[in-house]
Amino acid sequence: MRRILTASVATAAVLAAALPAAAATTPTYKGTVGPGFTISLAKKPTKAGTVKFTISDKSSIHNFRLIGGGAKLNTGVGATGTKTYTVTLKKGTTYRFVCDPHAISMKGSFKTAS
Repeated sequence: MRRILTASVATAAVLAAALPAAAATTPTYKGTVGPGFTISLAKKPTKAGTVKFTISDKSSIHNFRLIGGGAKLNTGVGATGTKTYTVTLKKGTTYRFVCDPHAISMKGSFKTAS
């Protein structure tokens, strides 16, 4: 009887530990570039970790590129449409988003907490 009770308690502990991880969702941030000379993130991330960016590229003369912390996000000039990118943000890092052909006026930034 004691072995069964010990096994049941151990199983319950494993399941309880797994539930918060399974229930957690990856935050998603929405960005837009174009159709005019605008680039934006509706809400900017403040915490480090894995996030998703859903970017709506509304013009073939623009792109949306995220720079900083080794991020790999670039919609590409000439491309249009909506695409989702998964990025791991680093602590205390400043990230810039920019349209490369119009970088002087189409830009923004955010910083993750340390």
